[in-house]
Amino acid sequence: METIFDLKNISYAYIGKINALKDISFKVNPGEQISIMGSNGSGKSTLLSLLDGLIYPTLGEFYAFDSQISEEVFDTIKDNEFRSYFRTRVGFVFQNSDVQLFSPTVFEEVAFGPLQLNMAPEEVKTRVLEVLEMIGITKLKDRSPHTLSGGEKKKVCIATVLANNPDVLLLDEPTAGLDPRTQLWLIELLQELGKAGKTIITATHDIETVEQISKRAIVMGEDHRIVVDGDVEKVLDNIELLLSTNLIHEHMHIHGKLAHDHLHAHGKEHMHEHET
Repeated sequence: METIFDLKNISYAYIGKINALKDISFKVNPGEQISIMGSNGSGKSTLLSLLDGLIYPTLGEFYAFDSQISEEVFDTIKDNEFRSYFRTRVGFVFQNSDVQLFSPTVFEEVAFGPLQLNMAPEEVKTRVLEVLEMIGITKLKDRSPHTLSGGEKKKVCIATVLANNPDVLLLDEPTAGLDPRTQLWLIELLQELGKAGKTIITATHDIETVEQISKRAIVMGEDHRIVVDGDVEKVLDNIELLLSTNLIHEHMHIHGKLAHDHLHAHGKEHMHEHET
């Protein structure tokens, strides 16, 4: 069975000095749903950028689809067939939707990827309309992406990725800033894509969604190393681990499978979210 990703003792430092990843090793197999968990600044987004071939390890080796990924492979040989192959198989949904959107209309935005694959215009049109219908944003096809709400922009970004029909989806904090209805929509979409056999890797510190969208959790510590790589349920049941990695704080507790934050004022009184 082909391995999707294989990371061997990878470290990454910005400008060669600021450590973002330290000694990272793990494998990803086809069809896995994985959440990369960690507090802000732990290295989750950097790790996704590396998996997408946007940056390269400072130390260690990174393999994708059994081929080593390096700056020489991706940048030196501009017309490299593997680079095109990689880009068709891996899709990245950025945390900030505005970074991903640049076309005049939603239709053109979603059509951009398929056009780069040299698909016939009619085939592109059919693919785009199918994806817009699946995501539920057909009515937005003639709108400018930058006039949309945050949730609508997120849906457009996901549509642009799915239009290329990748095998692997990388999502960086996908639920951030979304209203509850759109969050639920996204969770259900990721569940369906997982059932369809897509490999889904999500970077998040939202512990209330990880069990719904993944079966495996890779937990990053604040020292930019992997603390735990294992079953999601076991990770969420390990309160000491969640505390030590700053995913929860001492005033949070678990009701069933959901963590609830109890906000404590600095004054004499204690305020609780469920109090009125």
